Amino acid sequence: MTPKKVREAFTRLRAQNPEPRTELVYSTPFELLIAVILSAQATDVGVNKATAKLYPVANTPAAILALGLDGLKEYIKTIGLYNSKAANILKTCEMLVQHHQGEVPRQRELLEALPGVGRKTANVVLNTAFGEPVMAVDTHIFRVSNRLGFVQAKTVEATEQQLMKVIPKEFLLDAHHWLILHGRYVCKARKPECGGCILSDLCPSRSD
Repeated sequence: MTPKKVREAFTRLRAQNPEPRTELVYSTPFELLIAVILSAQATDVGVNKATAKLYPVANTPAAILALGLDGLKEYIKTIGLYNSKAANILKTCEMLVQHHQGEVPRQRELLEALPGVGRKTANVVLNTAFGEPVMAVDTHIFRVSNRLGFVQAKTVEATEQQLMKVIPKEFLLDAHHWLILHGRYVCKARKPECGGCILSDLCPSRSD
């Protein structure tokens, strides 16, 4: 896709949704971090149901540590891979208390050093909690970006690198949210809704 068409695509996405937001419910960077860790191979709806019960009881590293492993599992047992996620969350809380005064760090390297936090999770926190213009690439964004022709990439990492180069700076802060929502509700994996897509005339992959 040409730079002119990329700009046009994001101009339309912005016009449709001027202030996009994550669908994960959170009120602090720590709550977002835990929600994103829980969201791996799980739906935002499922995570929100669990955190709606967890956060009124424990929404700080110290409070979650006080629950203990079994106590935490009771709140997140409806979420896939909850055993390993619970273990990682407790280890992450320990590191936050011991090394970061209970606060979520704003540096990528420090975030990625936390158990259960990879590059995508770190990027989500940096972008959504701290307003950094970075690109967190999940399966939706990987699919949409390649379908639309924004990138030609075979890996998540390559997709991120290429998107950071082709997306105009004015759109970078919100691009993650626009693309993930577009992939979730319009450019779906099995049956993309090309007929109702505001980008269909720009898309090289559209089905008529």
